[in-house]
Amino acid sequence: MDILAFGVQADEQPLLIDALGDRHRVRCLSEFMSPDTAPLAAGHEVISTGVNARLDAEVLRVLAAGGTRMIAQRSTGFNNIDLTAAAELGMTVARVCEYSPYAVAEFAWTLATAVNRRIVRAVNRTREFDFRLDGLLGRDVHGSVVGVVGTGKIGVAFARIAHGFGARLLGWDVVENACCRDELGMEYVALDRLLTESDWVSLHVPLVPDTHHLIDNTALSRMRDDAILINSSRGGLVDANALVETLRAGRLRGVGLDVYEEETGLFYTDKSLAGIADDTLARLMTFPNVLVTSHQAYFTATAVGQIVAATAANVEDYLAGRHSENTLVP
Repeated sequence: MDILAFGVQADEQPLLIDALGDRHRVRCLSEFMSPDTAPLAAGHEVISTGVNARLDAEVLRVLAAGGTRMIAQRSTGFNNIDLTAAAELGMTVARVCEYSPYAVAEFAWTLATAVNRRIVRAVNRTREFDFRLDGLLGRDVHGSVVGVVGTGKIGVAFARIAHGFGARLLGWDVVENACCRDELGMEYVALDRLLTESDWVSLHVPLVPDTHHLIDNTALSRMRDDAILINSSRGGLVDANALVETLRAGRLRGVGLDVYEEETGLFYTDKSLAGIADDTLARLMTFPNVLVTSHQAYFTATAVGQIVAATAANVEDYLAGRHSENTLVP
């Protein structure tokens, strides 16, 4: 079978071909799925897409008309897919339920410590042989309060690292995680209290209607002026415009964002010559205490290998008429 994969990163391509190439012919495109690229899928029963693909009803109708019957999404998140429309069109949709939680948790702490210790500013200075320490004063993680919003697999991995640093843990989730509570000493509290008392706040919840703009103007107003906010989960969890206004007011010690609510069409692309039209993102990146990365927290050899293996399994399940926990639309 010919399989067309969209939004494939250069480092991901050989892994994807190795996983599927024994039984199928795999063609990889760097372009993302969108209304403009959807016609390229014509004649392909199975396609694979990345997290920044646009798979709304309009695109799905184009895909279905071209003969596509199965979409294998190479991510855990699927808020970019209109599952109702897919079901009406008789399409099968599968995702990757899980991959290495350590990849994301470790990167979240990498962002947090880079913001705290002003690593990017320090490196830029020393490249110009400026070895002063002015403006680079950090603080210890040890003895501080770390707020973990969402304590699933990634949240637990993040909390374990915080525990290793010697931080006190506050947690918020709809269901308490016994590992966090009993092994790591996490105290589960209301979100308002977590935001008020934490020196660090890291987001590890999925993007669903109830969590959209979970961190809005009201939530930001409750955070300490010297708190650090980290989001390596989904961009829509944070109201970016409210975050800009908070930073303009001189509040928050720093922010680390690996995701952004309007990242589709921006992240994973080169805009170095064209620039960007997104004023909110452009304003965020002008603040010296804000670090933005391009949705790369998952991007380790271990995690990508697991994602690709699960994607290959999802394709084989579809061809065999099987369903699994990864199946979103049978």
